[in-house]
Amino acid sequence: MGSTAGIPLWAGEGVKTCFSPLPGDLVVSVVSHGHGPLVQRLLDDLARLSSATVRRVVLTLNLPEAPPLPPAGGWPFALQIRGNARPVGFGTNHNRALAGATEPCVCVLNPDITLACGDPFAALVQLAAAPGIGCAYPVQIDAQGRRQDSERALPTPRALWRRRARRLPETRLDWVNAACLVLPQPVWQSLNGFDEGYFMYCEDVDLCLRLRLAGFRLARAPAQLVHAGQRASGRRLNHLCWHLQSLWRLWNSPVYRQAQRLLASDRAITDRIDVP
Repeated sequence: MGSTAGIPLWAGEGVKTCFSPLPGDLVVSVVSHGHGPLVQRLLDDLARLSSATVRRVVLTLNLPEAPPLPPAGGWPFALQIRGNARPVGFGTNHNRALAGATEPCVCVLNPDITLACGDPFAALVQLAAAPGIGCAYPVQIDAQGRRQDSERALPTPRALWRRRARRLPETRLDWVNAACLVLPQPVWQSLNGFDEGYFMYCEDVDLCLRLRLAGFRLARAPAQLVHAGQRASGRRLNHLCWHLQSLWRLWNSPVYRQAQRLLASDRAITDRIDVP
């Protein structure tokens, strides 16, 4: 371990459990790419607002950084810190963190989330437990309270042109971004989590399509959270390249073709992939 300003860095592979598990229905996976201050704020929010629902948090440090500091009374949930010897992708990190989970529900959560609207997880877990639900998600807003476009259409070239070039609102809901997803643990396990063949982009599209092709539904919970939504693919060349590579992989995947056929062949199926 190294140090920054006297604070030890967590570096190298391994898992460290900081506290014993407490009652709760949810395990939360958070991956940090040097997001230290954001992670600290998020964990403080979880400790303050969501301790009745969250049993365990798995924090993966994809880069060496200082671990979060516990509150005065300690963490009210089990906090496991995982360190990677070298950075790996979004899907791989979350799959490793949630492998073997025994909690009733699992959550994929971005580090740039703020729980400024109160605890969303009680409502999310309750909804995820309903029959036929494969994934529950909250409404995402930005720091000014404006609703984010987290619910999106199947990313066909035409749909991307509508959204990116013409800046038109979405007219259908085929998938939701993975800033905050809560799934029943058996559903997550049956899908084998994210497809690790994607890197940084389209993992959430693929997961939602596989989930819905399996007959499960996406469901919006009566809960809100704030998501910064930095969208690095619009500003950084390497992220743009990863995004394009992932789109190309998605468009050539059996999952994408099956989803397209389902939409074209039976527009009455609204409990799998929504129609306009």
